[in-house]
Amino acid sequence: MTEVEAKKPQESMQDRLAQVVELLHRHKLVEGLAHRQEGQHRDLVENLVHRQNLAELQRKLDELHSADVAHILEALPLNERLTVWQLVKAERDGDILLEVSDAVRESLIADMDDHEILAAAREMDADELADLAPELPRDVVLELMESLDAQQRERVRSALSYEEDQVGALMDFEMVTIREDVSLEVVLRYLRRLKELPGHTDKLFVVDYDGILKGVLPIKRLLVNDPEKQVGEIMASDPVSFGPDEDAYDAAQAFERYDLVSAPVVDGSGKLIGRLTIDEMVDLIREESETEVLNMAGLREEEDLFASVWKSLGNRWSWLAINLITAFFASRVIGLFEGSIEKLVALAALMPIVAGIGGNSGNQTITMIVRAMALDQVGTGNTSRLVRKELGVALVNGLVWGGVIGVVAFLLYDSWSLGVVMTGAMTLNLLLAALMGVLIPMTLVRLGRDPAIGASVMITAMTDSGGFFIFLGLATIFLL
Repeated sequence: MTEVEAKKPQESMQDRLAQVVELLHRHKLVEGLAHRQEGQHRDLVENLVHRQNLAELQRKLDELHSADVAHILEALPLNERLTVWQLVKAERDGDILLEVSDAVRESLIADMDDHEILAAAREMDADELADLAPELPRDVVLELMESLDAQQRERVRSALSYEEDQVGALMDFEMVTIREDVSLEVVLRYLRRLKELPGHTDKLFVVDYDGILKGVLPIKRLLVNDPEKQVGEIMASDPVSFGPDEDAYDAAQAFERYDLVSAPVVDGSGKLIGRLTIDEMVDLIREESETEVLNMAGLREEEDLFASVWKSLGNRWSWLAINLITAFFASRVIGLFEGSIEKLVALAALMPIVAGIGGNSGNQTITMIVRAMALDQVGTGNTSRLVRKELGVALVNGLVWGGVIGVVAFLLYDSWSLGVVMTGAMTLNLLLAALMGVLIPMTLVRLGRDPAIGASVMITAMTDSGGFFIFLGLATIFLL
């Protein structure tokens, strides 16, 4: 580390966001003060102050990486977000649009006119255009396609022809290809003539005259071998490759498993048509994890943090309605045992414990199962063993922690029978939670649904209703 780096540690993302927010706050404050000034020079003073503050904010934005600007835009309310967005240099619009979340991108595009969108899109590669095209106005997309050359237009159409969760929708068309019958010295001279290498180039793709993939030449092999050797002598002839119709999430797991930086994409005849890169895979994994978190909470889609009240309601209401129904059902279960609760008030104080612990245990199980499904670790051959394992864990947890709360119930209410009922109810509800934690995601998969959708809502409904019924039922039988 250099002396300068040691004296000036890198700012955290939170520090950068705070600086931008402070500049925005100062801009509003000074602008307000200038606006209240009276006199013939008021408009001039206000205009000078306005320019000075915005220029300072723009200088700060110019210092930041596009990904950092995207993060800041996502963290700002809509009015401040658009103020910052208008200060971003036009040549950076495309990079930032690709970095922000879908929900925020929608608000930024809505603030741009057609000429601004076209200017931003013209700076993008074919695969990037394909990512952005579905969110652009139709007339803008048509005009943009007409402005592309034949090769770029064909590449964009090719990428758009695949579903968003397929490899073909994510593949990059920028890559370096070479022949296997040339020397390494020829390859090195060829690379020196290029202006720059495509991003994440860790290997060169070896093809024949028909474009059929023959192998890959890792850059590290190119650099350390004798320049007189031919490519075919040192290339890897069995690289990990993908078809454009393959599932992108399977490809992402392969990237993680084999520590890949890039990989070829080939069609059915073995012809090289593109490549996958680690940046796309990392983005895909992050988006998938975010989607799982949202789905487990019953949210249908990613939501802009500062979206309007009505838009947020539209994203959240459906599973809240389902939750209301399940909560009402749980309350009716309690209503069945009103007489028991009236006779033994301690039941009202203790029953939330049984339901709460069951819900937590069920969420732990369902999270593990959904994760295992995402990693393709759950199949028909190991399902029964998985169920037995989770039931075993639940049984031990139920006996241990049920015993603990049973002792506490005995000490509080001086009733050993109440303690025994508490232990039994806790154990049975944890067993129910474990069983449902496995069955709910597996049932959703069988129905062709995402196993994470509303899983936490459903497991909580089962453990609440089941916990109340088990605890109050046992109490009615053995205590009253």
